[in-house]
Amino acid sequence: MFGRLMPTEGKFFELFNQHAELCVKGSKEMVALMTNFDDLEIRVHAIEAIEKQADTVTYNTIELLHKTFITPLDRDDIHKLITRMDDILDLLEDAGQTISLYDIREITPEAKRLAELCLACAEKVRDAVALLPNMANSRQMLSICEEIDRLESDADHVMRAAMSKLFRDEPDVRNLIKLKAIYEILETVTDRCEDVANIIEGIIVENA
Repeated sequence: MFGRLMPTEGKFFELFNQHAELCVKGSKEMVALMTNFDDLEIRVHAIEAIEKQADTVTYNTIELLHKTFITPLDRDDIHKLITRMDDILDLLEDAGQTISLYDIREITPEAKRLAELCLACAEKVRDAVALLPNMANSRQMLSICEEIDRLESDADHVMRAAMSKLFRDEPDVRNLIKLKAIYEILETVTDRCEDVANIIEGIIVENA
């Protein structure tokens, strides 16, 4: 009976990996959307579907957390990690829906670059999460987290340059407002990836 109170610890890591893969998948759809507007609605619907899958993984993780007597990581760290990962896809869905609802007809190179940085960050999150089950990988995980921090800084620079260009060169105020919103959402995706990196760094310190 006691054994039933202790589900396999590895299940948490499986759920983390599932979610991280969905973050990468959603980010790839966003880059594809930015590359070709011809299939905008198809891409937006695809991102929405991926986000729903991620919500299920998040729900299953939190449900497992409530049922598990002994967890492989601190309970609060598990909750924070899956929640921040879920934020990544929530924001990607927001970006896709905003592009569709605002009826944006043409995307800028800066917005596409931000989407590419979102994908790069998501791929690094996936790589770091995959190493979590073994703390012997701590040095490699820390190196990946540093790369995520660097990518987030790159996104900051891209957004600041994009905003400067937008306010300097865009004559249509409505278009300015639309693009500003897209830039901000995409940059925030990289912020959430950095949050995940910070959580992983904290887990490493706690388990050193």
